[in-house]
Amino acid sequence: MIKVLIVDDSALMRAFLARVVGAQPDMEVAAMAADPLVAIEQIRLRPPDVITLDVEMPRMNGLDFLRKLMSVRPLPVVMISSLTRDGAQTTLRALELGAVDFVQKPSELAQFEAAAAEIADKIRAASIARLPRRTAPAAPAVVQAAPSWSAAAPPPVQPRAFAAGRVIAIGASTGGVEALREVLCALPPGMPPIVIAQHMPAGYTETFARRLDSICGIEVRQAEDGEPALRGVAYLAPGGRHLALVRRGAAYALRVHDDAPVNRHRPSVDTLFRAVATAARDRAIAVMLTGMGADGAEAMLQLSAGGAYTLAQDEASCVVYGMPRQAIALGAVREVLPLAHIARRLVELSGA
Repeated sequence: MIKVLIVDDSALMRAFLARVVGAQPDMEVAAMAADPLVAIEQIRLRPPDVITLDVEMPRMNGLDFLRKLMSVRPLPVVMISSLTRDGAQTTLRALELGAVDFVQKPSELAQFEAAAAEIADKIRAASIARLPRRTAPAAPAVVQAAPSWSAAAPPPVQPRAFAAGRVIAIGASTGGVEALREVLCALPPGMPPIVIAQHMPAGYTETFARRLDSICGIEVRQAEDGEPALRGVAYLAPGGRHLALVRRGAAYALRVHDDAPVNRHRPSVDTLFRAVATAARDRAIAVMLTGMGADGAEAMLQLSAGGAYTLAQDEASCVVYGMPRQAIALGAVREVLPLAHIARRLVELSGA
């Protein structure tokens, strides 16, 4: 049984989360706390397997609690996030501090039931997540990796052209926010266009893209329908919408659409990878990063069959080794690498 500690100052949210947990055959409520100081005592008395954590609470806010928890006694944490610009920024900071994932707090009564399955799934994923030991959580900063360039003073590059050659596609889910940050921050300017499907709801991806853009040497944007795919730019699928790649003459362009969820996800890695397989074929490089489930595995097999070079993050560096495992099991992956080596390999393969 997965023992869950619910930390939230709202009695309504505590009751709702307790009902969600109690309805699962593999979960139980270990304890509930209205603020982090009570939660600390509950952790001592009844150590949980997973914590659900609100951000705004009395006596100590959720980020301060999370920071202390991860430095002293790391436990899997699922954040309960409010959908505001400040809420999105706080949620991303929580993921940087070590939270496994987040769930958007329902704002209307009708949304509560719709959120129940997602909450249960994310608690399960968190219960099997690998937590890196964090002695001092680092502020966002450019990763100095193999490419010999400086984000502060990038070397001169040719004016960006419409892409007619290589294209990189990346899929990620649980743990992907930090994995993407590590990969993208280690890439030099002039990379082929990069298209990304990260499982994330509407309202968060614009903030995430801006945050990445401020710390990476390449440009990072939230994708817009119809725009050309340019060298030196990474395009993030908007939360709650699919991203696809299409051929436009000798170049590539983006398509953003609202078709039905695929594998229960929108954006879906499967949708993106199938589109890239059709548009780019053997000019594509595909990467499967950490995440729960199997979204994108079959589409990665299609990419591989078409001549694309396919990579997957290895088990040891994944927060949740689900999506990479499924792709590898299908025989869709040509090379398996630790997260820290993926950016360097992308540079080598793309000739950037």
